[in-house]
Amino acid sequence: MEITLDKLLASRDRRVEMQQKLRERYPNLTLVCLTVIMPGNVKRNLFSLIVSQAAINTLLNKLEGNIVDVVTRDLETGYEAYVVTNLSQLDTKLIACDIEDNHPLGRLFDIDVLDVDGVPVKRETAGFQPRRCLMCDNEARYCMRNRTHTPQELNAKIQQMVEAYVQQL
Repeated sequence: MEITLDKLLASRDRRVEMQQKLRERYPNLTLVCLTVIMPGNVKRNLFSLIVSQAAINTLLNKLEGNIVDVVTRDLETGYEAYVVTNLSQLDTKLIACDIEDNHPLGRLFDIDVLDVDGVPVKRETAGFQPRRCLMCDNEARYCMRNRTHTPQELNAKIQQMVEAYVQQL
């Protein structure tokens, strides 16, 4: 199902509301928001479902023993998971960056660790470099901003990554 810009923006607003609600419920704990990076206007498909399950399973495994609450939402605008942990923001960000950088599908995971104001902790704060593009060695934000690669190129790369991952299972 194709998602309109209005639906996508409304979904982001609801995500911020959920984050605020969880930060209020758990004011002294660390909140993680996990989403799947899926370019284009189709956010929920077989590939995104495989990626989302790999992401949440890996995150929960890495945080095992330190999880206070988990909320998942499988929406037409994409998969969302919220994990509350008793680990520090920095320790949690180190884990998140390690997953994003080292899992076979990690480049398709967006694991945000939120500070007390709901602002994502930057990768650089944890000593990591900015994320790289799926297609080239540029910073991801550079290619996204400049639309360096077509949606077709990006989706073909994602399909290739997911198929390679599934074959390893």
